[in-house]
Amino acid sequence: MGLQAIFFYLFAFVAVASAFMVISAKNPVHSVLFLILVFFNSAGLFLLTGAEFLAMILLVVYIGAVAVLFLFVVMMLDIDFAELRSGVLQYAPIGILIGLIVAAELVVVIGGSVLTPGAAKAITMPIPNPATRTNTAALGDVLYTNYVYFFQIAGLVLLVAMIGAIVLTLRHRTNIKRQDVSRQVARTPETAVEVVKVKPGQGV
Repeated sequence: MGLQAIFFYLFAFVAVASAFMVISAKNPVHSVLFLILVFFNSAGLFLLTGAEFLAMILLVVYIGAVAVLFLFVVMMLDIDFAELRSGVLQYAPIGILIGLIVAAELVVVIGGSVLTPGAAKAITMPIPNPATRTNTAALGDVLYTNYVYFFQIAGLVLLVAMIGAIVLTLRHRTNIKRQDVSRQVARTPETAVEVVKVKPGQGV
């Protein structure tokens, strides 16, 4: 058994064990920490397969943003998780159905690779040689040439979603002073300075 196989089994075992602890841990903070451990080991598996871009995405996006956000939300909000878990059994049929669908998809993928081993060689774009072209560079070439319009459309959809979320959550308060740029630019010396005549002994 080579060194790469040893690391594969190590990462896979820790990832599966951590995933089981995510759903079995009673403390939600521990669940998020185990989820971060799952992402770390998944990134290691992606590195072993040569997909360093996906590994960096897992580290930067999921661990650096999503998982940390989950952790802060769980720690800052006083949520009664015992009450939330009380009605979890009513969603068991839907969960079993989704599990069966995912299992069927895995059987189709694994069975297809076994029955037709030449399917991987029938891809439209060849995989570049890692010695001459990295995975990230090849992905950038494909993304910004053949799929550049889809990439821009996805960016516009995310921009519209971000603007919509800001508009829906924005609340104007009446007791807060806000900056009015047009009013500041249109000021004149007469309106900017107010002369107050103070009588002796009264003060301002």
